[in-house]
Amino acid sequence: MEISGIINGIEVLSEEQLFKISDYIIDGNVVDLLQNNSIIIGKGLADKMLLSKGDIIKITSTRGNLSSLKIVGISQIGISDIDDSMSYTSLATAQKILGEPTNYITDIQIKLFDMDLATALAKEFKQKFNLDTIDYNTANSQFETGSKVRTIISYAVGIVLLIVAGFGIYNILNMMIYEKMDSIAILKATGFSGSDVKWIFVSLSLIIGIVGGLFGLLFGYIFSSIIDMIPFETASLPTIKTYPIHYSGVFYLIGIVFALFTTTIAGLFPALKASKIDPVEIIRGK
Repeated sequence: MEISGIINGIEVLSEEQLFKISDYIIDGNVVDLLQNNSIIIGKGLADKMLLSKGDIIKITSTRGNLSSLKIVGISQIGISDIDDSMSYTSLATAQKILGEPTNYITDIQIKLFDMDLATALAKEFKQKFNLDTIDYNTANSQFETGSKVRTIISYAVGIVLLIVAGFGIYNILNMMIYEKMDSIAILKATGFSGSDVKWIFVSLSLIIGIVGGLFGLLFGYIFSSIIDMIPFETASLPTIKTYPIHYSGVFYLIGIVFALFTTTIAGLFPALKASKIDPVEIIRGK
């Protein structure tokens, strides 16, 4: 069976140190690539050709060079397009397959501590060394654009829901003020200041925010756990078996902070109105 694919010749130890490719090897060991004429192939390739660790495969380069390589491992990135075509061998073996000298390389990959510097550094290297360079952001621009759009939509929906909830709390407290006019008048007549009355209603809105926020986080976690168990299988992502849910404490923190912020703002206006009520007019009206 003949199948076309891509073989990456890598400096094994450096590649492992920088990019931890051993995390994606499901059978075998990355250091076995240090052996002569060895290769690690993608799981998709292995399944198509019914190969396993220890088998021998024949490789033909674009120049017609024929080589026999021993499979020392199976890798699985989790993206079918990659697993169906990608393989790894040592840099020395790749150079030998191509018939090139030991100083022949085609690509140099650089891993930065700060990925935000990638674009600027790529431009600097291009000017300094007269090389073709591509940074992480450019290479993944389509994916990043899609992710940003989805993130913006998610936050927009969340903000709209919070605004709607804020109006609901505002209406509840507003109606409560009208219903409790007598009580507010009595409080102010017995010595409570406008500031005291204001903080009573602000505290009430904060209690609503805390209780509502905690219940929201609880139900959100429960529903996320249920969704996380729903089967989701697609050929393009073979390692994904259920709907992927990202549990992060940051999201829960943002949720409770927004809940408190929204309820505080929503309760502040009715509280200010309650603090300005004149008890004399209320009692006289009665």
